[in-house]
Amino acid sequence: MTEGKISQKIILFALPIFLGSLFQQLYNVVDSLVVGNVIGKEALAAVSSTGSLIFLIVGFLSGIFVGASVIISHHYGAEDKERLSIAVHTTIASAFIAGIIITLIGVGLSPYFLKLMKTPADVFEEAVKYLRIYFAGGIAIVMYNACLGIFQAIGDSKRPLYYLIIAAITNIILDIVFVAVLDLGIEGAAIATVISQLLSACLAFIKLTRINTCYKIYIRQIRIDLDMLKSLMKMGIPTGVQNSVIALANVIVQSNINSFGSIAMAGSGSYSKLEGFAFMPITSFSIALTTFIGQNLGARKYERAKEGARFGIIAGLSLAEIIGIFIWIYAPRLIGFFNSDPEVIRYGVMHARTTSLFFFLLAISHCLSGILRGAGKTNIPMIVMLISWCLITISYITIAVRILPDIRVIYWAYPLTWSISSIIFIIYYKKSNWLSAPNKASETEKSS
Repeated sequence: MTEGKISQKIILFALPIFLGSLFQQLYNVVDSLVVGNVIGKEALAAVSSTGSLIFLIVGFLSGIFVGASVIISHHYGAEDKERLSIAVHTTIASAFIAGIIITLIGVGLSPYFLKLMKTPADVFEEAVKYLRIYFAGGIAIVMYNACLGIFQAIGDSKRPLYYLIIAAITNIILDIVFVAVLDLGIEGAAIATVISQLLSACLAFIKLTRINTCYKIYIRQIRIDLDMLKSLMKMGIPTGVQNSVIALANVIVQSNINSFGSIAMAGSGSYSKLEGFAFMPITSFSIALTTFIGQNLGARKYERAKEGARFGIIAGLSLAEIIGIFIWIYAPRLIGFFNSDPEVIRYGVMHARTTSLFFFLLAISHCLSGILRGAGKTNIPMIVMLISWCLITISYITIAVRILPDIRVIYWAYPLTWSISSIIFIIYYKKSNWLSAPNKASETEKSS
């Protein structure tokens, strides 16, 4: 990432991430298609209601490993092989512990979380079943994210793509077998997801133990280095909090949608699967920018980092908006794939045509967040998201829904949030000296 044509390097790195996200989104969509059409709209509502809660718990831990990838990319760009190896082994050891924690929390507290989200009684039991099985595979979820962070930090986005393709195909086949053929219901969909995630985690981990490079994992060296752990946590916790803040806002939004009943949940849940396709270019370029900025600032190539930042923002923004326009135009047909109930389609289309044209704002926020993470300024995205995605969103919904109890008021929370966070990020990006952060962090780490 530190040599060659900038646009080519970023695109070639982002493309496998995009394709991997596509396959991941496809098997999420297949989950909903099979559940919605084979089991029914109540089961679709149950699966849909768990998405924001899953991201709330998984997102925090995943964010920590995004922070770890920043540290790894800095050491990789600076060619510090010793610190790189310590960072990799500490990351894997931390992932194993985090996976156990997420399993205990998810399996034990799922009913409590769903009650807090005002999940309707007619879908509550099914939602609990799905969540408990999903979180039983917590170690696989976290371990894959840790391995993914290592691959991406050193500029390899192709291998994770291969593992996601295998996992996606496995999930689709198992969904059909468990739900449509064996009639295992919503438990079958959850089991299919867990098996697929476990497969991708095993493939990624095994590859890292066999690859002959400076970031190879040696089983006997997997341990936590306390100094490195402090650096990883310092960089990762703000990103984890950022993810949790976004997820918390989504949980609040989902809770208010739940109060409109299971049909509204099914409609909005169907739209959320479509929205996931807009997140693909956003996530791809955000991750690519984090790695690109991290490696180039580690190598002290400041002008190259600035040029890459500009290109990544424009590319991510443009692709997200194209997808948004497509969803806006074809929303009735796309929502209808998940469930043919006219009311489900009405709610889904209403949600789509309220938010989809504003995806360019979402892209700006995430791409600028990725740039600042790569520069080591992980606290800034956390603070911005805390203010705009949490405090303002929750305040808006709490007040607005009481004044006007219309579900469209809830849908408008997203464009409002994206607008505010984008404005703050742009001002900070233009006014701050974000290029200097990695060198200061490296000097502090060495002196300690």
